[in-house]
Amino acid sequence: MPSYKKIINELIKRNFSISVAESCSGGQLSSTITKVSGVSKIFNMGIITYSNQAKINLLKVPTSKIVKHGAVSKEVALSMVLNLAKLSKSKICISTTGISGPSGGSKNKPVGLVYIGIKFNKQVFVVKKIFIGDRKKIQNDTVNCALQTIKELI
Repeated sequence: MPSYKKIINELIKRNFSISVAESCSGGQLSSTITKVSGVSKIFNMGIITYSNQAKINLLKVPTSKIVKHGAVSKEVALSMVLNLAKLSKSKICISTTGISGPSGGSKNKPVGLVYIGIKFNKQVFVVKKIFIGDRKKIQNDTVNCALQTIKELI
């Protein structure tokens, strides 16, 4: 059984609701979660907010945070996950924002830079990673990191 199935099955067993707001993972995290039978008991919502405007409109990320820090930032990942938690009321919330490549990177924000926001009960934090590889690998690594972080929390 793939490790993601074990993690999701544990969430089902514990009846821990989960919601996700994705940017750089483009729906892959939601897709991975929903591959597991019985997940409808706990999976509340998955939102893909790829554009800045979607982050602003759907997740109420302040425009000022995007202007000041950029969409790929700890601050935006944090705002995404906190507002997702308000919207979904899920026990576990995850947000992803990053640069999957192959273009879009810079010296300060290279391709592979990803921020993963996590809210579990009252714990809220952001994981910063720099993944190496092509677009597909960066997205896969983002999903795996998010789920592994949840595994460590539960």
